[in-house]
Amino acid sequence: MALAITNENFEALKAAEQPLVIDFWAEWCGPCRMISPIIDELATEYEGKVTIGKCDVDSCDDIVSQFRVRNIPTIVFIKGGEVVDKVVGATSKETVKAKIDAML
Repeated sequence: MALAITNENFEALKAAEQPLVIDFWAEWCGPCRMISPIIDELATEYEGKVTIGKCDVDSCDDIVSQFRVRNIPTIVFIKGGEVVDKVVGATSKETVKAKIDAML
């Protein structure tokens, strides 16, 4: 299950050594709900190697602004505290997996 990323835990997760994947989503977003199970599956598959979490855009304005998220779903890939990749819109598990593997 993907971790809930909030304003409170974000900075610590971003500063950690482990790569971070953030799925920016909202409950009311159809495509977000479509890829949600994929994010949860990948969180389980990569447990201990990559931190994978979901950030609700309706409750985390600071994080959304920091990454200039304008459309959801948006998946951001962070390594060493820096954004290394980004996917905007619904995508396949294979695409997300390939981008995660590229960070490892």
